[in-house]
Amino acid sequence: MFAGLPELGISNGEDLKETLTNCTEPLKAIDQFQMENGILLPTLQSALPFLDLHGTPRLEFHQSVFDELREKLMERVATIAEGKDEDRYVKLEELLEKSFPLVKMPSIQPIVMQVLKHLPKVPEKKLKQVMADKELYKVCAVEVKRQIWQDNQALFGDEVSPLLKQYIVEKEAALFSSDLSILHNFFSPSPKTRRQGEVVLKLTQMIGKNVKLYDMVLQFLRTLFLRTRNVHYCTLRAELLMSLHDLDISEICSVDPCHKFSWCLDACIREKFVDAKRARELQGFLDGVKKGQEQVLGDLSMILCDPFACNTLVLSTVRNLQELLSQDALPRDSPELLLLLRMLSLGQGAWDMIDSQVFKEPRMDLEVVTRFLPAMMSIVVDDYTFTVEQKLPSEEKTSLTYPTTLPETFSRYIQENRVACEIGLYYVLHIAKQRNKNALQRLLPALVDTYNDMAFGDIFLHLLTGHLTLLSDEFGSEEFCTAVFDNFLLTSFSSKENVHRHCLRLLNHLHQKVLVSYMETLMKTLEPPKQSSESVKELYTLLKEKLEASKKSPPEPEEAPSLDLGLHPVTVPSTPSTPTTPLRERMDAPATREQQQQSRSHGDRPQALCHKD
Repeated sequence: MFAGLPELGISNGEDLKETLTNCTEPLKAIDQFQMENGILLPTLQSALPFLDLHGTPRLEFHQSVFDELREKLMERVATIAEGKDEDRYVKLEELLEKSFPLVKMPSIQPIVMQVLKHLPKVPEKKLKQVMADKELYKVCAVEVKRQIWQDNQALFGDEVSPLLKQYIVEKEAALFSSDLSILHNFFSPSPKTRRQGEVVLKLTQMIGKNVKLYDMVLQFLRTLFLRTRNVHYCTLRAELLMSLHDLDISEICSVDPCHKFSWCLDACIREKFVDAKRARELQGFLDGVKKGQEQVLGDLSMILCDPFACNTLVLSTVRNLQELLSQDALPRDSPELLLLLRMLSLGQGAWDMIDSQVFKEPRMDLEVVTRFLPAMMSIVVDDYTFTVEQKLPSEEKTSLTYPTTLPETFSRYIQENRVACEIGLYYVLHIAKQRNKNALQRLLPALVDTYNDMAFGDIFLHLLTGHLTLLSDEFGSEEFCTAVFDNFLLTSFSSKENVHRHCLRLLNHLHQKVLVSYMETLMKTLEPPKQSSESVKELYTLLKEKLEASKKSPPEPEEAPSLDLGLHPVTVPSTPSTPTTPLRERMDAPATREQQQQSRSHGDRPQALCHKD
């Protein structure tokens, strides 16, 4: 406990033990030891007996003085470090040399750690000693650990790895949330809110202003993205940079070539739309990549591969297509649309680019613009035509029926082209948001076969299940249930456990709306096999319990809406003055003189009312 004191010429317990063992007069030896090792303040010696009279132990007195001096010394260390003296770090290094031998003493350790924390460059020897001792490494400040980490990538990786795992677990938990809503989904939190997450804040603190550590984290993220293809690592790459931007860490932001691009894109994500001004800025960044600097495209593509960026780009694309449709314009005539497709293509190609190390923008398939998008717009026109037809008077209606097939070009491109597939999937979400049952039933079967099974990815299924809550009443129809489950979700649930989970999430939310006979069939179909994960089994059990509870206490029938218009009943008096003449006779009877006069005096009133109407 008192190791290190002899090195500084200070007696410890062992010295006292030796003194008492060898002395002839123990009391005198104790007095002498107290004189030599007590507080060297002459005026204090006469005051100490007063404390004895008050029953205050010497240990308590010395401990309180020690605590006070320690706090003062730690404050003084911080003051010296924050000062502007040229030799301030020399003073701290001298103090470190004197105090470091006592670093294992719990009472002195905070002082040593305070000195280490405020030294911008701790001597190598001391860093190695801290790193070699697990207890010291655990308690030292993050400022000291940064100096250790920057030369020990493996150790830094061990510290960062649990945080990266935690981040992925949190993202996946959000995608499988039991709360199904179109208003509160995976993409609802603002960028600034997301950056307040525990993992992002911890990583930001660990990096500080250290460019070397920042580069290490980016390398970890690239490696993990390549190994797992998990796009959430791309989100973390963007969030980390913008978190450092929020803290105004110019030492890092100024050297990351993606900083301004990310800053501009972050503003678009916040608005969930890329406007014309920001589109020009983003295009300027992409066009400004100079020869010899193409490697930056790898990081730009990773930032564009972030699901939040992709979500914003595709939503903007769908909105742009709607505007083109209203203007009778073609997709190829819109520079904003072409830029959105360019960025989508760059983001979707991130994994291939980083894997191949060929830093070149992927060539965009022009037929996506000239063939796929017009085919998708023709689906919109079909839908609009049918809607207008239904509103026509019966004598003007034709025998037009709602189309059930899709243009061959549309189906082929969502199977063969990832950008086209992404746009197609978001168009399905768009029509679900509009509660367009007919269009949804037409499109869902086509999603069984999409590029790289993108329609069965967690992000799309998370959004689709949320959007389907808007059509909850339609689940009472077997036709609609067949379109959603038989023609789409159930085609792959047995081979893809995530689809199984999303089916159960949806049914846990909508089970009361689903046709009873169809629900019984679904329960048999969706019963988890033994090898299923616990999460699937728990969801199925929860659904089963809900169904049993609803059988025991069926929902109360909704009361018919009241037709009370808030009018007070009027009692008609049954007096002789009540006219008993039939209405027709009263209308045909000639007017009395008094009635004629009233009619003449108010003769302009009907005209005024008619004019007003």
